[in-house]
Amino acid sequence: MPKIEIYTKDFCPYCHAAKELLDRKGVSYTEYDVTNDPVKIKEMEERSERRTVPEIFINDKLIGGFDDLNALEQDGKLDPLLKD
Repeated sequence: MPKIEIYTKDFCPYCHAAKELLDRKGVSYTEYDVTNDPVKIKEMEERSERRTVPEIFINDKLIGGFDDLNALEQDGKLDPLLKD
């Protein structure tokens, strides 16, 4: 299984959509809720060089946000990333 990490906030509809897509794929992921966690926010910003959520990483490679994840799915490029 690939290592999947997602930085989220409670009230973010795009975060929920990204998690739903990953759940439909049947993959496990580590979620970092940055809603009230300035340390995790700083970590996310340093890793992604972005300030928006969600920020999604697969095997330590930045995928981007929900739109990026969904585009990979629509183009048939997400499944290969989710395989070992």
